[in-house]
Formats: sequence, structure tokens, C-alpha cells
Amino acid sequence: MKTGFNKTFALATVALLGLSVSACGSKAEQAAEVNADAMEDQADVVREAGEANADAMEATGDLKDPKIDGVDSAAEKALDNKAAGVRAATEAKADAMEDKADSAREAADKK
Repeated sequence: MKTGFNKTFALATVALLGLSVSACGSKAEQAAEVNADAMEDQADVVREAGEANADAMEATGDLKDPKIDGVDSAAEKALDNKAAGVRAATEAKADAMEDKADSAREAADKK
């Protein structure tokens, strides 16, 4: 995993949190905003981890079919299908986390 990117992303997120929190009115809105941002950051982590896992599966599948003939072996196809499932599942999980963050923001805005 790229740790340099994650550290840069984390620092940028903290900077943006500071700017977004200052734009909120009440302390409750600020807390909800920070919480929602943390949920979205976690969704990004889930999405990136799922992509990395799926990429690793596909790479393993490529090793199971070293012949370059334009035809994938059954083992490679199976791993590619499994990787697609992992991508779909982690994408759905990350989307649900982002939806929860949006709901938290909307609830705080209504107060």
C-alpha cells in the first residue's frame, strides 16, 4: 500500500476539516461535520483496500495462466470473477458508508 499517499491524504483531510469546521455554525454542526468527514475518509480506505485486494487476485490469476494466447485459463477466470465480486462488495460497502455520512450531515443541518 502507498504510505506516502495515505499520509499526504490524511494531512490534506485534516486541513480541509479545519476549514469546513470553521464554516459550521453550532458545536453540534461542527461535531457532525467532523464525524461525517471521518466516515467518508474510512469509506475511501475501504474502497482502496478492496481495490488492492482485487488487483492482487487478478495478478495471481495472471500467474496461473502464463501462456499469452488471448485465452484465459479456468483458474485465471475464476480469480478474475472473484476479484470483480470483491470490487463490487467493497464499492457497495464504501457507498453505504458515504450515504451514512451524508445522512449525518443532513440530520445536523436540520437541527
